[in-house]
Amino acid sequence: VQLVESGGGSVPAGGSLRLSCAPSGFSVDRNAIAWFRQAPGTEREGVACINNRPGNTYYTDSVKGRFTISSDNAKNTVYLQMNSLKPEDTAVYYCAARYSLSEKWYCLAGEYDFWGQGTQVTVSA
Repeated sequence: VQLVESGGGSVPAGGSLRLSCAPSGFSVDRNAIAWFRQAPGTEREGVACINNRPGNTYYTDSVKGRFTISSDNAKNTVYLQMNSLKPEDTAVYYCAARYSLSEKWYCLAGEYDFWGQGTQVTVSA
């Protein structure tokens, strides 16, 4: 399984970016995908998670109302639309995937088996 991320970059505060995660050898349909981020000196944080078994989503409080995770099963791709970006959103963003065994949220790093290489998001003040 390989996860290919794209869409990172540098934007001013208030700007938007859309990250994409396209797994190979893994179907996003009826499975779980999440976006994590890690800034220097911090732990990896679950930002947005989707379990396509029923289509549940979860967002960490700091991104609610600004970020949207979505899944295009036909393209086998998961997106993270990030709006109203803030300097504190600056981090390396990682896509992660796992097989879904139930309808629960999976939003802890230890729950995921497959990881992308990460993409840098930098938001300037």
